[in-house]
Amino acid sequence: MPAEKLFEPLTFKNGVIIKNRLYKGAMSEGMADKTHRPTMELINAYKRWADGGIGISITGNVMIDRRYLGEPGNVVIEDERDLDILKDWSEAGKQNNSHIWMQINHPGKQSPKSVSKQPVAPSAIPISGSAGSAFNPPREMTLNEIQDTINRFIKTAIVAKKAGFTGVQIHGAHGYLISQFLSSRDNIRHDEYGGSLEKRMQFLIDIYTGMRAALGEKFPISLKINSTDFDDKGFSFEDSIAVIKKMDELGMNHIEISGGDYEKPEMMGEGEVYFLDYAKKISSEVDTPIAVIGGFRKKDSMIHAITHTDVSMIGIARALVLNPQLPNQLKANTYQDMTLPRLTTGVKVLDKMFGGFIGISYYEQQIRRLGNHKSPKVHQNAWSPLFDIAKIHGPYAFTKRRR
Repeated sequence: MPAEKLFEPLTFKNGVIIKNRLYKGAMSEGMADKTHRPTMELINAYKRWADGGIGISITGNVMIDRRYLGEPGNVVIEDERDLDILKDWSEAGKQNNSHIWMQINHPGKQSPKSVSKQPVAPSAIPISGSAGSAFNPPREMTLNEIQDTINRFIKTAIVAKKAGFTGVQIHGAHGYLISQFLSSRDNIRHDEYGGSLEKRMQFLIDIYTGMRAALGEKFPISLKINSTDFDDKGFSFEDSIAVIKKMDELGMNHIEISGGDYEKPEMMGEGEVYFLDYAKKISSEVDTPIAVIGGFRKKDSMIHAITHTDVSMIGIARALVLNPQLPNQLKANTYQDMTLPRLTTGVKVLDKMFGGFIGISYYEQQIRRLGNHKSPKVHQNAWSPLFDIAKIHGPYAFTKRRR
């Protein structure tokens, strides 16, 4: 199948043009320095993706509050203190007429014990499931803390624009703080930010409308949102559709569909094209361009998604780490479909306990190689990424997991 459709420009309603339909999905990089500044290795990695022909690179989690990290090595932006190196990062991502959008996030209760003694959340509901013991129970946020957090999201977006990033993405998926506010499982508040879905989405609405007022109509704002939490008591398909329609009505420029969280980690899976069916459904019901992430590695799957659905963009993540030239190869018709390595320690209990986290650690290692001007190292040995997990998280990496 010809790949021309993948390289048709996408024009948003505000006039911003993306050169093709391919974007780098956000991945954990863990490459900030000890003061949470981006490093040259991180900057170099984004230049390689831009040189590889990607339309948009969406950064990994940039945190708004250094008290609450999603993982060690997060970049944190609370003010303009690191503006110069942030400008270097944005310039690297804008090479080759690419866009670079900063993903902005707060982990809420998904802040591990290794970095947070007392996480905060909409309600004091701990993380359950096999990953739960890696996280301390959260305390419920006060209304003043909610307002402060909204202001922090807006402030980080303002700094991103000033630094030269061409857009921002609000992370409302994967069980992080905004996702927690949206979920009836995680949010049992009885004030203006909890109860009905309309109240549970108010936190997101306040963040978006505050950003829009500060950034202007011409600056792209994206939302990453779960199609579902894969939990009967949590954020449902119907909830997701209602939130997306509301954000479409408010003028969101771009919406990325994903799913799952640490309790139901579907976003860590290894299948092909996880969320396409849902994205197809919602893209026919709203005007906002819908992007879908998760599992794209086959050329024909990418072309089919763009050619035969209303989906506007295709997100590629892990495949782009192992092959940063993937877009250029698609355009030149030299791309070969990929199979990602299945990592294993050879010990079933360790693979089961740490499987998803081993994958994250392995791709962080490969991003570091990109940033150091090296080629990725494709292998199946999970011991090296597992040792990295132990080194980064210390004894908390091996706390007993609940079943």
